[in-house]
Amino acid sequence: MDSLVQKMKRADLGEVLRIYAEGIAGGNSTFETSVPVEEEWDKIHLSKCRLVARASEEVIGWAALSPVSGRCTYSGIAEVSIYVASPVKGKGVGKALLLKLVKESEKAGIWTLEASMFPENKASISLFKSCGFREVGYREKLGSMNGLWRDVILLERRSRDVGA
Repeated sequence: MDSLVQKMKRADLGEVLRIYAEGIAGGNSTFETSVPVEEEWDKIHLSKCRLVARASEEVIGWAALSPVSGRCTYSGIAEVSIYVASPVKGKGVGKALLLKLVKESEKAGIWTLEASMFPENKASISLFKSCGFREVGYREKLGSMNGLWRDVILLERRSRDVGA
């Protein structure tokens, strides 16, 4: 897939939320059940390290970071979110976004990236592992979705360059 990964612009948020809605509807990407308004999405994601993938002018994927804590000691740790539009899944868009996000996060002084995934989301787990993440935990019955308890796999990537 010939996509261009670049910094997200404020004008991209509508498309970002559309792709996020696809992920929510799929049922294996997040515990969230509704798409936030733009202001809420903006508030919960770090202003640095927001990326989109484009094919021509169309946003086909996005990646962003969220703080894991408000405490200063955790300022170099962030949680990763990556979502890819359904028509281009499996075509390298997620990998391009994740590899660029790792580089950008290190430039921003982030030393650890974390991700939580449902075990059924095998494609995402494989993607993250191929980009240097390792499985560090398994949380059983972490939350309920549609009346079913869901487990979560925890992955992390520790920078070799930042905070070493």
